[in-house]
Amino acid sequence: MKTSILTTILLLIFGSIAQARLIPPDSLYFGQTPPGSVPKVFAPGIVSLPNRKEAVITFSPDGTSVFFFIEKYPNPGTPYTMYSTYSNNHWSTPDTVPFSFGRATGEPFFAYNGNRLYLFASNALNHNGIVDLCYSEKQGENWSSPVSLGNPPNSESYQYHPCIVGDSSIYFSSEIGYICRSQYSNGVYQSRVILKNPINYVGTQTWGDPYVSPGETYMIFKSIRDGGYGQHDLYIAYRKTDGSWTNPKNLGNVINTPDDETAGDITHDGLYMTYGSNSDMYWVSSGFIDSLKYTNFIPYVKTPVPSPTAVLNQLFVYTIPDTTFIDDDGNNTLTYSAKLLNGNPLPSWLTFDTITATFSGTPVSLGNLYVNLKATDTAGASTSTTMGILVKETIGINQAGNMGKAVRIFPNPTHGLVTVSLEKSKDEYAVLDLYTIEGKNIQTTTFKHSINLDLSTRLRGMYFVKVLVDNEILVYKINLD
Repeated sequence: MKTSILTTILLLIFGSIAQARLIPPDSLYFGQTPPGSVPKVFAPGIVSLPNRKEAVITFSPDGTSVFFFIEKYPNPGTPYTMYSTYSNNHWSTPDTVPFSFGRATGEPFFAYNGNRLYLFASNALNHNGIVDLCYSEKQGENWSSPVSLGNPPNSESYQYHPCIVGDSSIYFSSEIGYICRSQYSNGVYQSRVILKNPINYVGTQTWGDPYVSPGETYMIFKSIRDGGYGQHDLYIAYRKTDGSWTNPKNLGNVINTPDDETAGDITHDGLYMTYGSNSDMYWVSSGFIDSLKYTNFIPYVKTPVPSPTAVLNQLFVYTIPDTTFIDDDGNNTLTYSAKLLNGNPLPSWLTFDTITATFSGTPVSLGNLYVNLKATDTAGASTSTTMGILVKETIGINQAGNMGKAVRIFPNPTHGLVTVSLEKSKDEYAVLDLYTIEGKNIQTTTFKHSINLDLSTRLRGMYFVKVLVDNEILVYKINLD
């Protein structure tokens, strides 16, 4: 058994060495001098030519084949795919791949075994048909006509930029501008899943071009976002332990320009990123992948803030939910501020705790407040969202049922055990919320007539009880000695 395992390992090693010797190191990437951290036009005069737009390039794992995409839009014509191979100690002159004649093809991506090429392809001339995610199989020195991956992952008129990860699952761009993933399981693709915020950005279209590493540890894609440099910029996000993604980071103005950047794909050796920019193909060292991981993450808004309701002349306490703002450096780094949407300070009756993100106060006038809520991290990076606070006279008070309504709390002050009871209550349920002085909700329960609360494990100080009964909100203080 040990001999068999050793033989297998040796075969893999020698196989890798043999594959690596198919092309000399100085002939890789058309023999171009590799770039550093400053991007360079890739293969000028060979791949990058004047008066056309090169958008995507992919190399086979052994480095002996290359396919690249000529994007004709918005110019007249059909997008097509070109290729070149290395044999007999030289690269062939790039030419249109045969399967590209008579249909629109583009955005090629080599699978990790080198025998399958993924791309989009239409079923008719001049792009007048459905554009599916497809694959082409290597057949000797040739490649087969594109074969649709089926539905799923295809489901719309157009889907673009396939990227195959280590378990053969696929990431791609949808027609409506979202990055999607389709899990490969038991030989078939599962229904597509649209990635959640912050990858698919709230309020705009992402337009994708996703590259995801084989182990799905990071993703590079294009998007138009606040703080960008012009049109689509390239961003990187990292996979977190819970399977979600970090807030994407802009790759910076050394790579991104006021023009459109596309398709930041990493070569199979992991050393370079290729991408389209200013109608040419560029490449740059991939060192930014590790370095950016340890720079500050900008906080972002994950979920909108609900609009709470306050009652005139009654205590209002509201804490912003923990899920509102996310800082991938840790939410304990955030501080908060709030002001009215027009830039004015909050009204005098309303205070805001910048640490706990809690509003509190007793409203003295009716109306709607529109608030700009801002979260700032320790590096000074910030994000903001808006919320409304509606001040009403009552919350549907039933005047007949409200006669003599009161809540009795005994003992108060208390050493821990306290009874909350309703006086002159009908046989109905009431809802009780218990809050700390900072406005954090620590208990919500329903009861009839009375309920016993145990505060013996709580810190000494003041607490608030809010009871909703007969469509009326009643708020009381509890002093814990």
